[in-house]
Formats: sequence, C-alpha cells, structure tokens
Amino acid sequence: MVSDFQLRNPDVLKRFNRSFPDFYEQFVGRDVQLQNLKLGFQIHRTNQAVIQIVPEGDRSILHFAHRNHSYLLSDLFGVMAAYKLTIHNVSLYGHVRPPLLVFVKLVLSEQGKPLTKKRSESVRRALHQTLSGEFAVEQMLAMEFNLNEGLPQVITSFYQDQVFHLPALLVESANHPALLYKLMHAIWQEELLVVNINFMLWRGRVRLLLYLLGPNGSVIPDYLGSRIAAKIKDHLTGNTALL
Repeated sequence: MVSDFQLRNPDVLKRFNRSFPDFYEQFVGRDVQLQNLKLGFQIHRTNQAVIQIVPEGDRSILHFAHRNHSYLLSDLFGVMAAYKLTIHNVSLYGHVRPPLLVFVKLVLSEQGKPLTKKRSESVRRALHQTLSGEFAVEQMLAMEFNLNEGLPQVITSFYQDQVFHLPALLVESANHPALLYKLMHAIWQEELLVVNINFMLWRGRVRLLLYLLGPNGSVIPDYLGSRIAAKIKDHLTGNTALL
C-alpha cells in the first residue's frame, strides 16, 4: 500500500507525474493524480493489472490500470462488449515515458442499472483471464456480433495537437456495442499506444479523440498518421476483415 507519507509528499507525486504528457499535471485534478499514483504503486507491488469495480448511484465505476501495450485496450473493451455493458464515459491517462503505465476509468451500466456484485466479479475475472491468455474474447464476440460488418458514416482524421504536443486521431461513428472494441483492435493492428481519450456520446453518435504514440513510444509523423487514419476507417467500415 502507499503510505500516507508518500501520498502527502509532493515530490513523490511530481516524480510520478513526469511520466505523463506535459498537460497532465496542469489539467488533471489532484484527486485523479493521487488515485493513479495509488494504482501505480499497486502495479509495481504486484506486477499485475489492477481491476476494481464499484457501484456509484445507478452506474458502476471500473478502474483499470496496467502496463500499456497495443493489445491492452482491445482486450478491455472486448470484455465490455462481450458482457453487453453500456459505456457512458471513458477516462484514460497513459504514460509517454517509462514505465509506460495506463490508467482507465469507465462508467458502466447493465440494462440501466449498476452491475451486481456477482456480475462485477465475473467481469473482473474475465478481464484477468483475457489478459493472461486463458479467455479468447474474440470467440465470444464472434457469437454475439458480426465483427466484419461495417459501421456507417465513419469519419477519421489525424493531426498534431499543438496544445498537448501529441499526435491525435479523431474518430466519429454511429454508436455500436462493439465500436470501442473494433476501434481498439484496429489500434492494436497498427501497434499504437493510446495515452489519452476524449469521449463524447451524442444522439446515437460517438466522437472520440485519441492521443497516440507509435511503436515503442515513438512519435508519429504526419505522413504516417494520415495513412493510419485511413486504415482505421477501413477497419471500422468493414473494408478490412477483423477476424
């Protein structure tokens, strides 16, 4: 556990924050910073993913933290889709420098209600099994969805964010239960790391702004980013087979 002294020590938090993009310390609330610090210590201590699901009103909150890999979010959102959970909001902050941890908060519900204790434990177990390779989420999803069916009215574009100084991918699409899985699976195929997400759901459409790093944490040049945006669109519209 993180000691009270460590949490109160501003130098510990400041050193931890240096691994995030430069905007993190300025724009992210201190409560979130401290929560991520606690989760980071837990990863360091156990060398395993941290998965916590707690009820909050008529929703459930899932906290997920692990060492960032290009496949990681595909596994996470694949399990969410397999369990047919509704995602109301996504918050994600990832390191851009070693140790390259990522911290995700999902606001969830199931049929308009928070997950039961039994359901939460089942989801948590499925996530651990997926990450360890025991649970093939693609097979379960293939029974629920036609993953090669394209989504309508998909828009993708790539640019260099001049405020956050990071490559950014904008994705807009009609909402679909497997949208985030399909998107993160495509991100995995391109060997990219997601280090921040802005998520907006409005009138049946989803708008996602993803801040990215290339393979091994490299910077993505404009010419390559434009090709990535086109390939991501092909994945989402069904022009590239998922399975």
